[in-house]
Amino acid sequence: MTMPGRTLLLSLVAMTLWSQPAQPPIRIEVNEVIVPVTVTDDKGRFVSNLEQKDFKIYDEGREQSIRYFTREHHQPVVVGFLLDLSSASRVHWKTYAEAARELVFMMLPEGDKRFSGYLITYSTEAELAVNTTSDSQVIVDKIDKLKPGGGAALYDAVYMACTSRNLVKGEPIEPRRVIVIIGDGHDNASKKRLEEVLEIAQRNLVTVYGVSTVAFGFNSEGEKNLTRLAEETGGRVEYPLEGLYKDVSGYLSTPSDEGNYALKVGTGGYAAAIAKGIFSAIANVTGEVTTQYLIRYVPNNPDPGRQFRNITVQVNLPNVKIRSRKGYFPAAP
Repeated sequence: MTMPGRTLLLSLVAMTLWSQPAQPPIRIEVNEVIVPVTVTDDKGRFVSNLEQKDFKIYDEGREQSIRYFTREHHQPVVVGFLLDLSSASRVHWKTYAEAARELVFMMLPEGDKRFSGYLITYSTEAELAVNTTSDSQVIVDKIDKLKPGGGAALYDAVYMACTSRNLVKGEPIEPRRVIVIIGDGHDNASKKRLEEVLEIAQRNLVTVYGVSTVAFGFNSEGEKNLTRLAEETGGRVEYPLEGLYKDVSGYLSTPSDEGNYALKVGTGGYAAAIAKGIFSAIANVTGEVTTQYLIRYVPNNPDPGRQFRNITVQVNLPNVKIRSRKGYFPAAP
């Protein structure tokens, strides 16, 4: 039973909340710089309890005054899922598709309109497979119908993500813009160059993350480019299949069709190891995207003639790793 006094109190609270005017949208000045920052400790765990006073930010080596700071968890984001459909994905396509599905469900919680996403696939050409939506199931249904084959136009896919989709009101402040590339980073079909897409991503305040499909300890010729796309925009690359065969002593000591892997393809141990690697990578990317600090400042040393300005973020703590965008272009794209 609800007490009369409590009922009256709840009614008054509801009326007060209902009568309060809507909060004005966040506004920024044209020359304001926005810097999402991730801080982790020496074990890779997120440090999420810092205050504004713990940060210093430098623009071209000169310390700046922080005008806005927030550390809210689960900040609204628009996530672009860029999925590699090149021929290189055929062998382990089922694994890659499963990783993509899990990422979509984790980063676009059902019924939460704060989070939106879109799907771009790339093989010989990049294609906007699903435009911006808050419905994760629409994206997953599309992934289930995909089949790999062809070249790899990764850079064109990144460019498309920055220029050719429906925008959500409030971007890139609230929600922020994030791209997750599920692929090995190689590109052999794009019309755009790496430098072009880096610039368009930095101008559009996009943070790039990678879930690498490189497996079995081998390297991809595009791995360094995937790493560069991520690190220069403030993101990082996860390797969910890395280390699955760390116990292998040599390919020829126990000959078999697939090599002498400690975890044989088709076994429960193999599937469990892959699942664990994928889950860990997804958790790391999702946790980082939703556990970032947001810093904004107006440069006190403007130089319109400079094409690119370098940013350095420091935190008043020992043994921490800081990830943020490396710089920005002051002029409009």
